[in-house]
Amino acid sequence: GRRDLMERIAPAGPVYQAGTLSGNPLAMAAGLATLDLLAEEENKRWHAAERWAASAAEVLERAVEHAEIPLVVQRVGTIFTAFFIRGAVQNYAEAKRADRQAYARFFHRMLDAGVYLPPSPFEAAFSSAVHASAELGIFEAAVATAFERIAV
Repeated sequence: GRRDLMERIAPAGPVYQAGTLSGNPLAMAAGLATLDLLAEEENKRWHAAERWAASAAEVLERAVEHAEIPLVVQRVGTIFTAFFIRGAVQNYAEAKRADRQAYARFFHRMLDAGVYLPPSPFEAAFSSAVHASAELGIFEAAVATAFERIAV
């Protein structure tokens, strides 16, 4: 990274950064090789995972239309997050205004239906190459059940 940014990282600067394999040369090389493979146009697994995330987001959006629950789904590629709020969430302050209790109820209803989402409304769900139509059906059924039982 740029020198001015790297000098912000501890021990030189005030930003502490740590994590499993962070900065490990072998892990970095494997990560870059994986990203290169996923970036290839013919990589069907990546595109399938992205389509699955898009479909899951659409399932949520359709469900809230019928339930009249304030919810917005933010998605980028294979990552999506549901916020119980009206309108797009563009920063942390807006995310904090979302109804966290409604998310907690939703999380538990989904868990009861066999779908494990991130337990915090400030985290994101990820799709992967193993998610297919069967998992989307399970997700859709869980969402329908969750919104039938949730009182926002």
